[in-house]
Amino acid sequence: MQSYNSFEVAQTEIKAAAKVLNLDKATLDLLLWPQREFKFTLPVKMDDGATKIFHGYRIQHNFARGPAKGGIRFHPDETIDTMRALAGWMTWKAAVVDLPLGGSKGGVVCDPRKMSARELENTARAYVRALWQHIGIDRDVPAPDVYTNPQTMAWMMDEYETITNQHQPGVMSNKPISLGGSEGRRDATARGGVVAVREACATFRVDPDGPYAIQGFGSTGQRTAMFHQELLGGGKLIAVSDSSGAIYNPAGINPRDLVGHKLRTGSVSGFPGAESMDPDSLLELNVAVLYPAALENAINIGNARRIKARIICELANGPTTPQADKILFERGVHVIPDILANAGGVIGSYLEMVQNRDTYYWDEALVRQRLDATLTRAYQTVVSGATARRIPMRTSAMLVAVARVAEACKLRGWV
Repeated sequence: MQSYNSFEVAQTEIKAAAKVLNLDKATLDLLLWPQREFKFTLPVKMDDGATKIFHGYRIQHNFARGPAKGGIRFHPDETIDTMRALAGWMTWKAAVVDLPLGGSKGGVVCDPRKMSARELENTARAYVRALWQHIGIDRDVPAPDVYTNPQTMAWMMDEYETITNQHQPGVMSNKPISLGGSEGRRDATARGGVVAVREACATFRVDPDGPYAIQGFGSTGQRTAMFHQELLGGGKLIAVSDSSGAIYNPAGINPRDLVGHKLRTGSVSGFPGAESMDPDSLLELNVAVLYPAALENAINIGNARRIKARIICELANGPTTPQADKILFERGVHVIPDILANAGGVIGSYLEMVQNRDTYYWDEALVRQRLDATLTRAYQTVVSGATARRIPMRTSAMLVAVARVAEACKLRGWV
């Protein structure tokens, strides 16, 4: 299978949109590259008394529409090109749902699975000490990502407030509720994806009571399993996979029972009443909706022609390769692209930022109502463009996003 550099894929998507929009060269060149990149070393005191040096990054892609927004990853395989791609996708994600934000992404090259809680806290605080002058609610607001969580954000927020001697809960998003987090934020990515699927089923007359499958059963996959039936008023979960394997039951799997099993055992394997299956075969099941919520490049030229799903909702970042995307479009599979499908997370973070700035907090019902309205409006804008132009949803989403950011750059006089 052909391997893809994420940043090259991201730049290819921008170039394709720029060609359709007839953008001038200066605007294209500006959008192709991050506006700011930070690389730093982090001395971290370990439990054995030794000091270990980790490498950290923060990529701020674009500020034309507002402060940057994006996650922080702790992962041993992070690269600057991955960070660049993800920061750019955050720009487009915010723009396609019409939020006044730009995109960013950051990370520390480390293996958190081999680190104690104290070592992780020391790493989080070191990251903020290296970057504090370049983040803030009016500059760049980090959030959790791979192997980070609300506790990580709490440590980072505390370090920032200690350095600045100011109460600034808006410097981080997806914090614990008791430290300025927002009701409904934890569920926002999954809920937003299912809202998009609900709209797609209505638009293309796909039976919402049909079977669905989920590749990846982390927190987003788990919540998606339950929200699908809640928001669509039906649906039968028939297959789920995680890093341990995959399970299948054509008669249906109870999402709540499966989540309980996963939380108890750490795996979907061994769930009563379901048989094991090849994880790769899950992607090729005859389902109404497929949720890829795990790996990049999961849907590729090797399996795209065997995909039977009517709707694919990309909860993961980059689960479909460019070649596969073309094949799926030709075969009439409706792909809700990642920058739209998983934009519920950035919408939830934005709503948290607004509450932090006003120091006035809403109940969960209001947060969910506003997230639903924002995602629904964005989906309808993108699908209208795709239908009118007879182009893939990914292309339509990029056209909407790139046009909005390019307009902001021009109005500012940057190009």
